[in-house]
Amino acid sequence: MKTPAALAALAALSQETRLAAFRRLVEAGHAGLAVGELRNALDVPPATLTAHLNVLRAADLVRDEREGRVIRLQANYACMNALIAYLTENCCAGEADCTPAKTCTPRRKTGAS
Repeated sequence: MKTPAALAALAALSQETRLAAFRRLVEAGHAGLAVGELRNALDVPPATLTAHLNVLRAADLVRDEREGRVIRLQANYACMNALIAYLTENCCAGEADCTPAKTCTPRRKTGAS
């Protein structure tokens, strides 16, 4: 990840509602959440959520997919992992036995539950 992309991601996450939305999507895993589910969970007006999601999309932290009449949102784990790697790439300046940060790779659900 280059510095401008890291700055965009950090700026996007520096607002309480956007951070809460992103964390909720990370928690949801690959299944993601419908926009309405996320809006209900965060208790924000639709227009407000749309504005916040646009900031997260612009930073490449969130992706969406249309499923009929529903828009399903997912966290962009590759971007999240790249940001974590960027923040920790020079950890401790070699003065400790640091290992690279673990990346998050949610398992896709298989079969019916």
